[in-house]
Amino acid sequence: MKTLKYSFGLLAMAVIFLSSCRDFVEPNVPYKDFDTGAYLRTIARTSTTLNFFDLANSKFALTIEAVDKEDGKTVKTVEVRVRHRRLIPGVGLKYTPATDVLVKTLQASDFKSNTTSRFLRADIVVTAAEAIAAVGLTNAGISGGDVFEFRLVLNDKFGRVFSSTNVTTNVAGAPFYDSPFQYPVSVVCPSDLAGTYAYDALETFCGKTFSGSITWTAVSGTPGAYTLSDGTFGAWNACYPDPWGNGNVRINDACGKLTMSGADKYGDSYSMTFKSATATVLTFEWKNTYGEFGTVAVKSNAGKPWPATLK
Repeated sequence: MKTLKYSFGLLAMAVIFLSSCRDFVEPNVPYKDFDTGAYLRTIARTSTTLNFFDLANSKFALTIEAVDKEDGKTVKTVEVRVRHRRLIPGVGLKYTPATDVLVKTLQASDFKSNTTSRFLRADIVVTAAEAIAAVGLTNAGISGGDVFEFRLVLNDKFGRVFSSTNVTTNVAGAPFYDSPFQYPVSVVCPSDLAGTYAYDALETFCGKTFSGSITWTAVSGTPGAYTLSDGTFGAWNACYPDPWGNGNVRINDACGKLTMSGADKYGDSYSMTFKSATATVLTFEWKNTYGEFGTVAVKSNAGKPWPATLK
């Protein structure tokens, strides 16, 4: 009985102690007085590249959603700002201008209701011509591989400003929020040269001429690169004979400029000299460091002419 009374006394003291600490573990936090911000959720990236070969019809286009405590109604304006970026080998990045400039402004009235969300949405469309003019350049000053950095600045009716300069990493990059406020738009040079082509060998190092076929296979993960099924375009078989084997020679298309790289099974490297190109025939000379060479006329396939930009 003495033990029971002792245990009961300890239990009673514990209850009193815990009750006395209640105000410390459950503070009265004034959540209703907390400030809230706003962000621009990316709903659709409609166009985030510019085609170097078709700048006249290229654009940067997004659909954004304004997320705030009033379902998007705190937005006053959204500035769309831009600057041009180019990587100069051996030097680094060059920006034109040094800081981004205003190219377009969305008003609150541009944000509309939609059928899939309670938040207001708006479309952003900036043509390549508008972006180029805004940064003070012309089409002639644009090269493949250049980047236009677009940045959004949200100004709300309370005088607050939200942009890439004060957004948190989670809001910028997490899939649910997807609100980076900044979008890099690259100037790309689409290349579609994969295929099997008939060709005429107009000249070879052994003096023979002949016809044949060759396959250009797109290299996964390397846009504009194509592995050749035979880097000598049949010259080894015709002159020795010797099969091509496991050589790895490529044709590279960098905004229409063609080059050849790689080596054959003996370790000799390859290069090429462009001769001419029409819609139906591409002519160039190939050579390797062993001294072998040849001139070939590669014929386009039906319905797929050689691009006029090849050089």
